[in-house]
Amino acid sequence: MPERRPRNRPPRGRRPRPGGGKPPRGAPPERPRPSKRSGLAREVEADLRATARPAQVGEALDEAERAVDSLARERFADAERSASRLKSLVPRSGAAREILGIAYYRRGRFREALRELQAYRRLTGRSDQNHLIADCHRALGAPEKAVPLAREVLGARVSPEVKAEAVVVAASALADLGRYEEALTVLRRFRTDPRSSRPYDLRVWYVTGDVLERAGQRQAAAEEFRRVVRHEADAFDAAERLAALSER
Repeated sequence: MPERRPRNRPPRGRRPRPGGGKPPRGAPPERPRPSKRSGLAREVEADLRATARPAQVGEALDEAERAVDSLARERFADAERSASRLKSLVPRSGAAREILGIAYYRRGRFREALRELQAYRRLTGRSDQNHLIADCHRALGAPEKAVPLAREVLGARVSPEVKAEAVVVAASALADLGRYEEALTVLRRFRTDPRSSRPYDLRVWYVTGDVLERAGQRQAAAEEFRRVVRHEADAFDAAERLAALSER
């Protein structure tokens, strides 16, 4: 089956960050400490030091820093090359598989991203990249596989931003399956702040508008797009969609 980009979702506003999730449920919270490598999260560096051979620790950390820096600069081909070299040095590192999976995802190579991010989940037991795994399933034409993965995040110890992304993926997948009411129920589970313009709130409102329009609720859809535009006039294509709904 040919790969495709997920439909009816705003362009990704969140840049997935390696090591940006929380520990598995039940694990005691850790106090953040600065990494000796300024470009790496502390847990990423610790994982690489634990899984690399002693003679290869420095090389692995250098490749990881290059990959993470390239992701931040949106140089995704460079990130993929560095992350591939990193994986060859430390194939049992969850951090290495996560970084490579994100690089593949950002390049639209969803099958390869799925493989690496599933390995990350298996090695670490974490669910903080479930929304990317779910989005890969959706991009590969299997939205039914995306829903349970994204829903799992809603009860996990992850940031509100990650939960918002999971809600967006789950709702989009349910809408792909024609289950619009379920999609809207999932979206309503995430508490947005109407007074702010957090990027992930805008995405939740946008997808809510998209699902409502697909369900034939044009007036309600227009209100959601209007809410997005009110906070950020040029966010996604919300203004164009609002105008199109107003003209009909």
